Amino acid sequence: MNGPEIHIDFAPELRLFVPAKRRDGASSVVTDGVSTLGHAVESLGVPLTEVGRLLADGRAVPVSHVPVAGETVEVRAVDRPQEVPGAPLRFLLDVHLGTLARRLRLLGVDAAYESEDIGDPALAALSARERRVMLSRDRGLLHRRELWAGAYIYSHRTEEQLRDVLSRFRPALAPWTRCTACNAPLREADKESVGDRLEHGTRSTYEVFAECGSCERVYWRGAHHAALEAIVDSAVREFGSAAGSGGRPAEHVGPA
Repeated sequence: MNGPEIHIDFAPELRLFVPAKRRDGASSVVTDGVSTLGHAVESLGVPLTEVGRLLADGRAVPVSHVPVAGETVEVRAVDRPQEVPGAPLRFLLDVHLGTLARRLRLLGVDAAYESEDIGDPALAALSARERRVMLSRDRGLLHRRELWAGAYIYSHRTEEQLRDVLSRFRPALAPWTRCTACNAPLREADKESVGDRLEHGTRSTYEVFAECGSCERVYWRGAHHAALEAIVDSAVREFGSAAGSGGRPAEHVGPA
């Protein structure tokens, strides 16, 4: 026997997740009468990580609300900036988002990254254990209950991905302070202490260096300086930086 019928309308930002027939305004959904509204939304393809306010006949309701016959439900996208309570804001990125991870690290944002595919259960468990916001284009991963928090990356283009994350979460930016290779903090280094790790041309050309306290990678203002400077300047101009983060020990010489 069929349960209550409701009408559900998804925000334009969320319509890419739902079947095509549900993308043009409110559509009818038959529920079982006992499942929550959150379950109904997820069953239609929308990860709850992307859901903001839920309105039933104009009143705000939680995801645990059990819809009743005839209700019109409005599913809104998350508010921006989105608050993530209970932990310092930090991220975990899946195997497909390595370039985005390096860009976030360039800006001083704590962005852990798995360079190998360790599987959705392990990623979700790591997100929960370290209280990191999971960033992914894998919709199935974002449906996993054990996630601490998550966000869908909507674009394939790194520049758009970065801007989306910064506008959604507004992390404090501290450019040039984090290792883009392993995510650990950088520290200032003198030429003598890192000289044995430098090519002769680099030793004779550059004077300002930094090194990673974890992987010992050395940084200086190299050939990629202008391109990286443009990325940093654009992000700081639009989204600001953390107080007191103006110093920069060196720029990354590798790709970002």
